[in-house]
Amino acid sequence: QVHLVESGGGLVQAGGSLRISCAASGRTFRNYIMGYFRQAPGKEREWISLIRWSDGSTNYADSVKGRFTISRDNAKKTVFLQMNNMKPEDTAVYYCVAGHPDSSLEYSTLAYPYWGQGTQVTVSS
Repeated sequence: QVHLVESGGGLVQAGGSLRISCAASGRTFRNYIMGYFRQAPGKEREWISLIRWSDGSTNYADSVKGRFTISRDNAKKTVFLQMNNMKPEDTAVYYCVAGHPDSSLEYSTLAYPYWGQGTQVTVSS
């Protein structure tokens, strides 16, 4: 079992920055993937980024590429999402996820059995 606790959401102005964190506890993380989805009001949940625990490689959705950076602290089993140059359309509840999906399913909500509680991020224009 894996338990994910998120922190760091809040309100930021357009063009500003925010960092959210996800601390994991429980079973070992070898070969796990951790990442983030987000869900805006009235919209489906959207995958935005992932990091592979084995080698630290990352992927990003086109909507955040070049603005968001995902990183990890191995010792603390914590993942960070640094969000820069934020836009009003980044407003959403951000969910941390963990799992061991096949490569073809890395962007699917169905592939991750472990989810954080979600943290609200609001970008004002």
